Amino acid sequence: MSSDKIRVFQVATGNLGTEMIGRIQNHPDLELVGLHCYTADKIGRDAGEIVGIHPVGVTATGTVEEILAAQPDVLTFHGVFPDENLYEKVLEAGINVVTTADWITGFHRDNNWQHPSGRKVSEVLESACQRGKSTFYGTGMNPGLNQILGIVHTADVADIQNVTVTESVDVSCHHSVDTWKAVGYGRPVDDPTIPDSLYKYTAVFADSVYLMADAFGLELDEVKFSYELGACTKDVDLGWYFMPKGSLGANYIKYQGMVDGVPRIENHLEWQMTPHTDPSWDIKACYITQVTGDPSVYSKHMIFPKPGFDLSKPENFASIGMTVTGLPALNSIRSVVDARPGIITSADLPLRAFAGRFSI
Repeated sequence: MSSDKIRVFQVATGNLGTEMIGRIQNHPDLELVGLHCYTADKIGRDAGEIVGIHPVGVTATGTVEEILAAQPDVLTFHGVFPDENLYEKVLEAGINVVTTADWITGFHRDNNWQHPSGRKVSEVLESACQRGKSTFYGTGMNPGLNQILGIVHTADVADIQNVTVTESVDVSCHHSVDTWKAVGYGRPVDDPTIPDSLYKYTAVFADSVYLMADAFGLELDEVKFSYELGACTKDVDLGWYFMPKGSLGANYIKYQGMVDGVPRIENHLEWQMTPHTDPSWDIKACYITQVTGDPSVYSKHMIFPKPGFDLSKPENFASIGMTVTGLPALNSIRSVVDARPGIITSADLPLRAFAGRFSI
């Protein structure tokens, strides 16, 4: 391997982590040097075997000490929810962290989660970064790249009135039981706990609105949360997830950045686990940017498989979603390694951080 490759230690092999093992192997910037797993039966096995590809010569480990001993340049974290204890230990050891788990600016974690120390999560991580001279960065597709698309679509617009980015997707290919249980899918749609669950586990999208506001130089009064719920009109059994009739099977969520009572920057989440809900929404299967200004802009970011890709298998279809979630993290790594110490956002990175790589 090239000596200038960045040494990567990955955490987790769930849906996203499974896809990323192969993507790291084929990425010209990166070298996989370790895999941290939380499941005991994965520890001691080859990373390639765990994710269903050829052996890659990396054995899964299960302790932070083994991560530190490997001395990677960067830790990529692909768990469903953050492990802030692990982050702190790794960052203070001088290892950079790039994560796809519930972090864009830190606003949400600071306001909605209590760190055991009583300090704000961002303060704990920033302090660890400064001790270790390391960098911490959170991204993904949405939140993450979707906001970058929203920002760059305004480069030729004067007098911006509103910017709205929308994720309009069928989420049934995202086989993460923990995620959908947490959000409330499958609970009776009139369950009074659903609104709080929806907010708690999607509030990172408020981060995405603040990220965009920062890029636009716009000071927001607040970010408002609102929702509509779609109830299943019949029992729905997806094989990996069951939703009884009358339970939550779709939603339309808005995070709206407000200035003087007017929504200026918005992130909408139009999700369906099944089309059989009331109400239901016209899922576009893409990411949409709408800019109201002079001129106005409407743009769809549509994702298609590579030629010859077999879509007859649900797991193959799901892998596309995992790829577009994880690649913004992998492609940013070189820029993150070169960045200043501390917590950074996409606004702190150069354009090349959002660029893919040619396979030449």
